This record gives sequence, C-alpha cells and structure tokens, in this order.
Amino acid sequence: MTELKLGKLPAKPRSTDLMFAHYRDSASLSHPSRFGHYDIIPRDGWGMLGNDRYGDCVWAGAAHETMLWNKEAGRTVTFDDKSVLSDYAACTGFDPVTGANDNGTDVHNALSYRRHTGIVDASGKRHKIGAYVAIEPGNYEHLLDALYLFSAVGIGFEFPDYAIDEFNAGKPWTYRKGGTIEGGHYVCLVGKPNSLYIDPVSWAHLTGMTKRFFEHYCDEAYGILSTEMLNAQGVTLEGFNLAQLQDDIKQLGTPNQ
Repeated sequence: MTELKLGKLPAKPRSTDLMFAHYRDSASLSHPSRFGHYDIIPRDGWGMLGNDRYGDCVWAGAAHETMLWNKEAGRTVTFDDKSVLSDYAACTGFDPVTGANDNGTDVHNALSYRRHTGIVDASGKRHKIGAYVAIEPGNYEHLLDALYLFSAVGIGFEFPDYAIDEFNAGKPWTYRKGGTIEGGHYVCLVGKPNSLYIDPVSWAHLTGMTKRFFEHYCDEAYGILSTEMLNAQGVTLEGFNLAQLQDDIKQLGTPNQ
C-alpha cells in the first residue's frame, strides 16, 4: 500500500482576509446542480507530486489547481516532484535532499508565496495567482458558488483516521462519529458531479467528499483567482470579475499578503 502524507498546519484566519460572502451576496451568485471541468484532465494525470513521501499537500494542491486552470484555457502545464518540493522548501525551510524540516505548511504563507513568487512547473516557468477570497469554513452553499466561479477551490481540513481507509478502498470521504484527527490536509476541489459528492483531488486521485464531511472537518477554504484561466475580458468562464476584486484589495491596503 502506498504511504500517504498529510501536511497542512492548523488554520490561522487573518483579519485582512477578503470574504467570499461579500461578493456572493452583492453578485447574487448561483450554481447548477452539477458542474465542473475535472474531466479535462485524465484521472491518472494529476500526479502524486511528492505527497507520498513528504507533507507537501498544500503545494501538490496548488499544482493541481494550476494544471486545471491552464487546461481550461487550452494549455497543458505539468509539474513533477522536484518542482513542487522546491517551492515547499523555499517557503518553509524543508530540505528536499535530506527530508529534514518536513513540518507542513501554513496555507496563508503558501497563498502569499503564490501571489508574489509563484509556483514553478516542471519546465521552470512560474505561475502566480491574482488574489484569493476566504470562504467561511463548513459553509457548503458558499463553497459550491465559489467552486462554480473559480473552477477549483483550495480547502484545508482536519483529517480523521478512518478517512485513509476510505481513500485506500476507493470510497468517498464520509462523516462518522468518533474519528481521531491525524493532522491537517489540503486538497484541490474541482467539481460537483452529482447530488451526493463534491470532488477533491488528493494523492494523485480524483475522489469524493460528502457535504457532511466537509461541514464537520473543514477549517479553511479559499477561492483563488488566477489570470491563467481568465478570458480576454478579464473574467472567468463563469463571469467573475477579477478587476473588481483587485480594486478592493488596493483600497483595503494590506490584505492578501
């Protein structure tokens, strides 16, 4: 059985976070009953990206998000273990040669790194994000709206011990009482294929997660805007306006650091 690693540090909300609820309310957003672009990447095309050996789930998730955004725009971007682990090292002090300091990642620090430096792909090109908005942890309706708008949403959650057995058995993550928390995990959500599940990518596989699991275990979630998936008018495939959000960021002064 392949060894799998966690690696998200406990959530640390910041007062400067822009909240998705503000944009959702003002724009009167809605989403279809099923949606997602997850099928444009083969099920075996996501890649483990080092997360079987090290706690770089935050960085593997960032790579998966970037792969999806670019694929939507007709480009194929690839990542490998070396490229993903290099960003994990640069942001946290992890040593990819010895494996020392494999202590996980604060998601806010990773988001700031992605804005200012960008993650590097296997060809050496860096990919920056434009901005991000925080989604209320466990708010399922807001999550679905954000997922519909941004195509991918990054979520962090507490990982119960029984969930590894579900994953290894090819089953979706469901809520059970009495689970022992093993640590924190970060995944890229990529769609809602039916009424029962939302689909995260984790450990190189497209899997499932129930509404109850998300509501109970999620401790942070972010809608992330990347210019790499915007059209010529500066909006996403579903019409979210990046310029409006960037203007709010400038006026607020110091958020999204």
